[in-house]
Amino acid sequence: MPLMLLFLLALSFNAQAAGCPNWSAERARAEVTALRETVSQWDDHYHRLGESLVPDEVYDQSRQRLLHLQACFALESELDSLASARGPIAHPIRHTGVDKLSNEQAVSQWMAGKTGVWLQPKVDGVAVSLVYRQGRLVQLLSRGDGTHGHDWSRHIEVLEGINRQLPRPMDLVLQGELYMRLDGHVQAQAGSVNARTTVAGLLARKQLGRDQGVGIALFVWDWPQGPSDQGERMARLAELGFADSQRFSVAINSADEAAHWRMHWYRTALPFATDGVILRQNARPFAERWQSNAPYWIAAWKYPFTQALAEVRDVHFRIGRTGRITPILKLQPVQLDDRRIGQVSLGSLARWQALDIRPGDQVAISLAGLTIPRFEQVVHRATERHTVPVPALDQYNTLSCWQASEHCEEQFIARLTWLSGKQGLAMPGTGPGTWRRLVEGGLVTSLADWLALDAERLAQLPGISDTTARRLQRSFETGRTRPFAQWVSGLGVPAPRNLPLEGDWAALARRSAAQWQALPGIGATRASQLQSFFAAEHVQALAQQLSESGIEGFSATAP
Repeated sequence: MPLMLLFLLALSFNAQAAGCPNWSAERARAEVTALRETVSQWDDHYHRLGESLVPDEVYDQSRQRLLHLQACFALESELDSLASARGPIAHPIRHTGVDKLSNEQAVSQWMAGKTGVWLQPKVDGVAVSLVYRQGRLVQLLSRGDGTHGHDWSRHIEVLEGINRQLPRPMDLVLQGELYMRLDGHVQAQAGSVNARTTVAGLLARKQLGRDQGVGIALFVWDWPQGPSDQGERMARLAELGFADSQRFSVAINSADEAAHWRMHWYRTALPFATDGVILRQNARPFAERWQSNAPYWIAAWKYPFTQALAEVRDVHFRIGRTGRITPILKLQPVQLDDRRIGQVSLGSLARWQALDIRPGDQVAISLAGLTIPRFEQVVHRATERHTVPVPALDQYNTLSCWQASEHCEEQFIARLTWLSGKQGLAMPGTGPGTWRRLVEGGLVTSLADWLALDAERLAQLPGISDTTARRLQRSFETGRTRPFAQWVSGLGVPAPRNLPLEGDWAALARRSAAQWQALPGIGATRASQLQSFFAAEHVQALAQQLSESGIEGFSATAP
């Protein structure tokens, strides 16, 4: 067997074993190249223009996915996230990177063997170096690539929210975060509010107005050449006018304490946006030896994602009771807060058509009201565009699919679900799953077939026990005896819910459009809909079936 074939077989095996996509080598290279270009574009916009094209957490997840795919298929990394961030001016002290810890267990492992660990909020702003000469701020440098940054000193005059003059004449270099001032910001409730992007965009300008500068403040998170003890550094910084550094620093001894303070600051009103916490230990090299990569003595533990990156596995089109087509994205399940999300609705067919989402695409998902999955945006498109069968828009309407037939199962089950739900007959123990089983088993092909089913017949259906069959029969008997008004609502008569419908079905069916329009709250359009509803052939056939079954209000059905 040729060596290349052996290599590809081994690669395929390793990819599947590690949870990697089952792609050919050619597709893997195409997908990784495309994702690398997407991430590079985000990096360039942020570092060069001060614009974030995606939320930070979506960026982090996408970058992690890129690294994962590169490892899956043994592809070399060619991505330098700071390629466009490097400036012309060298930092007096390098800015280090920071490793990200994924959970409390990772924090515990990181803290093992370390003493003198402190924790601070991870302020969501723009990292800078500040150079003071004889107590006066003379230079402000962007982080850049950690080694070289851009000179933002032109903004010092209007940045009234930062300490431009120290209480005594001294030379020092500080590292910190320029952030957008916020009043009582609770991260768990309000999120990032684009705080970092706003500040980055302002500082990228050639000139900053005084009214804009006053909204920017400073959080100092390190004094590289200061006292060796973190507690003493924070106390000395407070004496120099940087009180927040001490105010928002706590000494911790365990991962439990780290978890406590992380959630405390996540849910507490602060003057800035945050995206996690930073852990530091006292023991560290001399500042002159710092490198721009992530060192062993500092780490970050980010807050729970408010948006999760998810891969689209399939696009399903749900047909509702009234014929409305709703695209549903079936997702590779992701965890968001304490929920596992496997699908999300796009709301309308027009929206899906505009977005053109296909299997393999990466999308961002959030939670609306902490419970309902919500689509946010397309993050990255797969290179292979799979064909998605789309239902014909003119095939479904309010009068289609009153019986089970080809292409009608979805809408028909939606009609049954509405009929048996709280807005209709309020039949306990019935729902989409129950009706789907009965329809697929051939026991229900019209909206009235269930009236003739007894427990013995139900129990013959695979998956329905004797106990379940008896429970369903009792529920069906309950539905049979519901008042006529509930049947009218459950069948979907297009009348306002608060409109009293007097008489039986035959009397309602005899009304003309003019007679309907004479009722309060009924306009010409609704009157025409009502007349068409009662005149529809399938509706008349159903009413006849209900009459033959002895349902109240349907004894005479002829118009």
